[in-house]
Amino acid sequence: MIGMSDFRKGMCILIDGKLLKIVEFQHVKPGKGSAFVRTKLKDLDTGAVTDRTFRENEKVEDVYLEKKELQFLYKDGEGYHFMDQANYEQSVLSKDDVGDSGNYIKENDIVSIVFHGTKPIDIDLPTSVTLKVVETEPGFKGDTVSNVKKPAKLETDYIIQVPLFIKEGEMIKVDTRTGEYISRF
Repeated sequence: MIGMSDFRKGMCILIDGKLLKIVEFQHVKPGKGSAFVRTKLKDLDTGAVTDRTFRENEKVEDVYLEKKELQFLYKDGEGYHFMDQANYEQSVLSKDDVGDSGNYIKENDIVSIVFHGTKPIDIDLPTSVTLKVVETEPGFKGDTVSNVKKPAKLETDYIIQVPLFIKEGEMIKVDTRTGEYISRF
């Protein structure tokens, strides 16, 4: 059990059988009365974000999370196939478990996945990844200055908007937080 002074951003707690992640928290010490903590909690099953206030003496159950380094092997109709680097066990995560992270991982990438027991909670990606453009319309001379964008399909089958001067076969840097083009690599 942990008290409100132990709260940290990104920490997972268990309340009423629900696994919740602390998105934001603020310690408040009013002039009168006891201190309290305002939090925004994300339900890891539904994705819903709720506000909750904890009093000074309230305790909540801390959750043990395990981070594993897994190698992404391939994806198919079942989902995303990963191999544990430590013991070579293979596991399959559904498209819902992987979420938008699947747009940025390619075969043989090493990915940190956070588990609660056997349930995947979160996938830690770097802030940017380098991916190859496999399909896009050709650009024309003079298209280097404009701010016009065109769709480009990446090696992970993800489609993003890129500047007109990007060609097929080029490597580009993509922001994993926003899904936007950053630069040529």
